[in-house]
Formats: sequence, structure tokens, C-alpha cells
Amino acid sequence: MKVIFEEDMSMEKSMAKVVTHPDEKSHWNSIQEAICQSETKLVVINAKNNRNVQIELSSVVAIESEDRLCCVRVITGERYLLNKRLKFVEENMGASQLVKINNQTIINTRHISEFSSTDHARIKVDLNDGSSYFVSRFYIKNFRGKLL
Repeated sequence: MKVIFEEDMSMEKSMAKVVTHPDEKSHWNSIQEAICQSETKLVVINAKNNRNVQIELSSVVAIESEDRLCCVRVITGERYLLNKRLKFVEENMGASQLVKINNQTIINTRHISEFSSTDHARIKVDLNDGSSYFVSRFYIKNFRGKLL
């Protein structure tokens, strides 16, 4: 099968259009599954040796703002740096599993072990690696929408 890529500025960033011959309609489901299951990679900086490393987005537990950089924590406990501000990370990551929970933190919903309501209309979120975060009141609606 020959693959041709074209640009279309009228399409949304998170959209892809696949055009096939009508005889290939029986393969559409397998093509869609292959595209959707392809793992998104994130290029981060290893602070120990200042080298760029590619990590799978599904392994990211949390992304926390640190001045003009972000700290990326993965499920193994390793920490990496991302040379972007948190607001630009949020814009560029159209991933459905990532959700911003306060002004300093984005978490991966796949790594939530439990959450509960707390005082002052906030939610406490416990992650699989043992860390805990609070969802601020401003982001609660978005957080609930991502979980449903």
C-alpha cells in the first residue's frame, strides 16, 4: 500500500483524513486501529546528562510547572525536564488521558488510583505511584468531563 501525506490547514490539529479506494473499505477498521494505537512520544531532557530522550506519553504520571520549564514524572519514578511552559504543554498535548487539575499540574488519568472530595470544594487525587494532588475548583468541571 502506498501512503501519501498532504497538508490541509482547514482541518483541526487533532484530525487526520485517510482517503482510500472504495475496494479497500474492508480494511478501514484495521487502519483506524493501527493509527489510534500508535503510541505518542514526548521528547524530554534527562537532567543527569542533558540529553534528549523520547518517552511514551502513556508512561507519564504528572507534568508539573517549575518556573519556565516543566518537570515530567514517569511511572518508574524517573524525572525529566521539558523545555516548555505548562500552558504550551497543555495546548500541544491533545491527548485525551492528560488533564490539567490546577495552575501547576497536569496528570494522566490512566494513573489515578482513587479520588475523593475535600473541604473548600476541591478534589484530592491519588495516583498509582503514591503521589497526591488537589484539583482546584476552577478545573473540577474539566476533570469530571475527562473521567466520564
